[in-house]
Amino acid sequence: MTRIWTDDDTFLEKALHRLIMLLGMLVRSISRRTSTAIAHLLGDGVYSILKLRRGMVEENLTLTFPEKTPAEITALARQVYRNQAENIIEVLRLPMIKTAQDARELLELDAREFLAKTLECKRGGLLVSAHFGNWELMALCAGLLLAPVTIVVKEIKNHAINHQINAWRTMRGNRIIYDWQSLREGLRTLRNGGILSVLGDQSDPSGSFFSDFLGRRSSIFVGPAYFALHAQVPLFVAVCHRGTGGRYRVDLEEIDMTGLTTSKSDVEELTRRYTKVLERAIYQYPEEWFWLHNRWKRTADPTID
Repeated sequence: MTRIWTDDDTFLEKALHRLIMLLGMLVRSISRRTSTAIAHLLGDGVYSILKLRRGMVEENLTLTFPEKTPAEITALARQVYRNQAENIIEVLRLPMIKTAQDARELLELDAREFLAKTLECKRGGLLVSAHFGNWELMALCAGLLLAPVTIVVKEIKNHAINHQINAWRTMRGNRIIYDWQSLREGLRTLRNGGILSVLGDQSDPSGSFFSDFLGRRSSIFVGPAYFALHAQVPLFVAVCHRGTGGRYRVDLEEIDMTGLTTSKSDVEELTRRYTKVLERAIYQYPEEWFWLHNRWKRTADPTID
């Protein structure tokens, strides 16, 4: 195995990387149906035995869906864990997606409107998505079905795992840039006619814009709106959710930017618009969103973090 960790990585970090690589070899050697069944067992185990962030997940679901009974919240939370376990397993299977045909067998994507307003007129385009469905699979397949995509990512603390995940993300032509370098590189990509993909559902630790998200006040990430308005490119929300037969479907919706400028108030207005679309998807398919993230840890009160 090629040495891809650093001397700063701990024994546990190296062991975790080796375990993930071994698990990847295993799930790529079995059928997708079998790997999905394994994922559901893993999800049930984390929910029922390890109880990783279970209290936070159930509390957030209860606050977001006050009309649901405790039994409904429990069933929904269990499905959240199953779906996230399935996401992990499917990320390990990403090397099996080699061609556009492979991508089409997994992902239904009607991108005619997006292409007509971007690449076909030699113009860049922004895709705003969320930690929803399988966002990693969507990005890889979109790169094969549309054109190579530049993805804004956060660095994973485990160097070896970070290196491996990025290798999978870019193995079919996509490109990654880290969030700390996205301002310059993201604008350059869009102005050069490229496609930039950003996840816009997490809070911004350094931001100053606060608004309602799923019924509660929280910090909202304005980066996608800033990119689109400053580069003067169309902004589409891309939501990936599970369909039938083990396939995924991507819903694409353009966000109206008519009359908006690069002013702070207009950046915030565009942010509200795409956030509303993401909210609508989460309300419709709550089991698909990544509820294990403490999304509401930052409010308008700067003393709360």
